[in-house]
Amino acid sequence: MSQKKSRGGGGGRAAAAGDGAEDLSRPPPLQAVLLADSFTLKFRPITLKRPKVLLPLVNMPMIEYTLSWLESAGVQETFVFCCAHAGDVKEYLEKAGWTGKAAAATAGSMVVTAVEWRDAISAGDALRFIDGRGVIHGDFVLISGDTVSNMSLTDALQEHKDRRKKDPLAVMTMIIKHSKPSILTHQTRLGNDEIIMAIDSETKELLSYEDRADNTQLYVTIDKDILANNPSLQLHNDMEDCYIDICSPEVLSLFTDNFDYQHLRRHFVKGLLVDDIMGYKIYTHKIHSSYAARIDNFRSYDTVSKDIIQRWTYPMVPDVLSTGNSHGNRLHRQGIYKAPDVTLSHSSQIGANSVIGSATIIGDHCRVLNSVIGEGCKIGKHVLIEGSYIWNNVIIEDGCKVSNSLICDDVHLRTGAIVEPGSILSFEVEVGKNVAVPAYSKVSLQSQPKNEDSDEELEYADTNSGITDSPPFSSMRNNADQATVSSAEDDPEASEAGTHGVIGYIWASGDAGLQEEWRQSIAPIPKEKLEELQHALSGDDDVDDSEEERDPKNNLDDDRSSIVDDDYIKFEKEVEETFQRTLNGGTRENLILEINGLRLAFSLEHEDCAGAVFCAVMKSALVAAQTTNGSLVKATEQALDEWDFLLLNYAKTVDEEMEILLKFEEMCQETTKEFSPLFSKILHVLYEKDIVSEDAILRWAEEKEHADESDKVFVKQSEAFIQWLKEAEEEE
Repeated sequence: MSQKKSRGGGGGRAAAAGDGAEDLSRPPPLQAVLLADSFTLKFRPITLKRPKVLLPLVNMPMIEYTLSWLESAGVQETFVFCCAHAGDVKEYLEKAGWTGKAAAATAGSMVVTAVEWRDAISAGDALRFIDGRGVIHGDFVLISGDTVSNMSLTDALQEHKDRRKKDPLAVMTMIIKHSKPSILTHQTRLGNDEIIMAIDSETKELLSYEDRADNTQLYVTIDKDILANNPSLQLHNDMEDCYIDICSPEVLSLFTDNFDYQHLRRHFVKGLLVDDIMGYKIYTHKIHSSYAARIDNFRSYDTVSKDIIQRWTYPMVPDVLSTGNSHGNRLHRQGIYKAPDVTLSHSSQIGANSVIGSATIIGDHCRVLNSVIGEGCKIGKHVLIEGSYIWNNVIIEDGCKVSNSLICDDVHLRTGAIVEPGSILSFEVEVGKNVAVPAYSKVSLQSQPKNEDSDEELEYADTNSGITDSPPFSSMRNNADQATVSSAEDDPEASEAGTHGVIGYIWASGDAGLQEEWRQSIAPIPKEKLEELQHALSGDDDVDDSEEERDPKNNLDDDRSSIVDDDYIKFEKEVEETFQRTLNGGTRENLILEINGLRLAFSLEHEDCAGAVFCAVMKSALVAAQTTNGSLVKATEQALDEWDFLLLNYAKTVDEEMEILLKFEEMCQETTKEFSPLFSKILHVLYEKDIVSEDAILRWAEEKEHADESDKVFVKQSEAFIQWLKEAEEEE
């Protein structure tokens, strides 16, 4: 929970708040409804045993982030709706001090009341039940318990109230933020499908909302009346739905009156937008520097975890939030968090952006890179853990390798076991000696239930009936298309139970099979998949180009040049954001593929990439540098050393090297003037590191000879170096 160890009053006080004795002139308290059930199956098989909101997120239950934020944002009363594993959720709330005697001990904190109804099968049912209780007295915040945010509600609440005074039909304000989906996968960095929103740019009213789950359709359909009646309408595919809503009490009544409303977005939001009889309206509030994200799938679990570790969510970070039974994490250099009682071998290596929980033991020559390890884990010798999430009390014996996977509580990996990227090992699974768990495997001690088609099923659906005949994992290890290591079967010492194969069942993939598992996996998108998508995109562009050549109307050079300039600005921004995601823990192998995909999407040339990539690298150096000129040069040298492979990929010709020099000039004059007095020094560094050649520098200087004096500033600053190059060329 948050750093506060005592809470405001519990359920009894919540009930008292609705008594007739209260002062009617006093505005109702700001309330929230928190859904502690997602009503989906995306985190199965894990959620068969533990509710999603109690799954650890950087060693803290998800719901703790949500409740801590609501309290910090000024919410005075929160109703937590429990359905799946309701007993576990209520027990946690009391143990963590949100409800019960501990909460009642101190007045003034947020009042939390757990509300339970096990028969609910959707968010719509939950809200109808809340409405029936009559506990909501005014505007309220609607949120799910898997949401992390640090935004202030002040502005959004005020906008909502002001609109309500003018128009009582304005019943909801949705929180959104900018998030450009990948041009290749049509997904955001959270693994969510692209959303198309039509928003009135003046009033911020939401006019249309379409999720693009089926990306084979390259168009969206919008009612012509919407276009005709809203001249300031803007279409967005670059907005992320934060799933934080400010609602009026009428929202609950609308759910009660319409039993067809089950899903919050698919049914309720879309239903209101097409209903021209009642006239209810939904508005949007865009956040900019604040953070808000919902953990909807395993990819968003990975992304949000990295954001928390890198402190984008501050103060919702490991060293600030703490629970009563933990020893607290301490922040060290390079974004490493460690509990004070960790036992760490001197020969082991903990990489940047990693978290090590209390009472964990890490043996000799281990490498933990960009990973989170929970409490009470025992890691043997020569173990490699990379990009993974290890929960509590996990045993990993000598020589194991875990890559971009999630390992739940009490899992045991025996000597030499390998867990391939994208794997999910549920609670208490055991992996035998030298056994390899294939990529994207989901393994559980519980067999897979039949009929998992609907994403509206409860997470606690009965697993004792309808069991599939899925065989034990060890009998599936020799599947032709799954990499395995089966030497354990030949090991005469591996005779005890559990050392052959895996104790557990491998779950079958969904309808799309393993081919689509990469979309919402913890593992980075495979290089071959990106190449396939890039090839498909390139083919589409070839068709578009041929159509342009046949159409004489496309020969409007002036108009096209202005469009190209605008496209390049957008392209440069996309490259910078893509590069920043890689800095924040993305996969370097895919960076060039993603940039190439952007180039194709914007119909630009290879040389256009050189300047954009150089700009992104130099901005990263500026962020990393200290305030003195000397440190900025040093930071630039380090950045160029680290990313030389990327720059050299786009600076293969003199023309491309010239693009780098021209971009550097532009940066020094406009966007990053801090580099201006250091131009000649960094130019020499670029030459020494073979990023720009002698020919490119001399050609750049020659082209500046007849330019205006204002364009010769950096040539003159580099005059001594340019003269040295000329003399060296003459001597040769």
